[in-house]
Amino acid sequence: MAARYQRVLIKLSGEILAGEGGVGIDEKVMDGLADELRDVQQLGVQGGIVAGGGNIFRGLAASTRGMDRVGADYMGMLATVINGLALQHALERRGLYTRVMSAIEMARVCEPYIRRRAVRHLEKGRVVVLAAGTGNPYFTTDTAAALRAIEIGADVILKATRVDGVYSSDPETHPDATFFPHITYRDILERGLGVMDLTAITLLRENRLPLVVFNVGQRGNLLKVVQGEAVGTSVRE
Repeated sequence: MAARYQRVLIKLSGEILAGEGGVGIDEKVMDGLADELRDVQQLGVQGGIVAGGGNIFRGLAASTRGMDRVGADYMGMLATVINGLALQHALERRGLYTRVMSAIEMARVCEPYIRRRAVRHLEKGRVVVLAAGTGNPYFTTDTAAALRAIEIGADVILKATRVDGVYSSDPETHPDATFFPHITYRDILERGLGVMDLTAITLLRENRLPLVVFNVGQRGNLLKVVQGEAVGTSVRE
């Protein structure tokens, strides 16, 4: 089956990379994600990735324990670079040309994020991992994913989660939560659903960029989403 989208931005949470351990990087999980991404790339889809850093360090949580919020957020950004380098390693072992681009310059480790260069990498068939969030404190990696998706001209943003999509409440703690196969950004805002943070949802809504929330833990789901199958929750305005 052909791909529905030509260019996608995939948002991965750090918690997914940690697997059942909850912290660090689970190599089996990383390998599974890399296999999925290889399948998608073989369809000719141009892929950008934004990974969180919560498996290594979470700035907001640290700030609640008394750490300076700005410094804590920068530590969180550096954690996303570590995840990005791990993703690059896993992808390149599968023959995928990969570039890690960071919003915080660290020339010995990865490239600086420059929008036109990122788009050029995508056009050449390289997977681009966009690290260090927006490069600014007080902004989440959800917001970074929304911003980068808009900047690189992605057709859709794919939020890879541990649950099947958007629910009326957290299905992991509320088994009777209602699943939404389709929902609008307005409904998400009015219901106060924690799909992504307010800034990210507002950015996506204003730029009319579609979002798909799906369970990446089920093998093949990412490929199905890219092919346009009814997997997860479709969010549009």
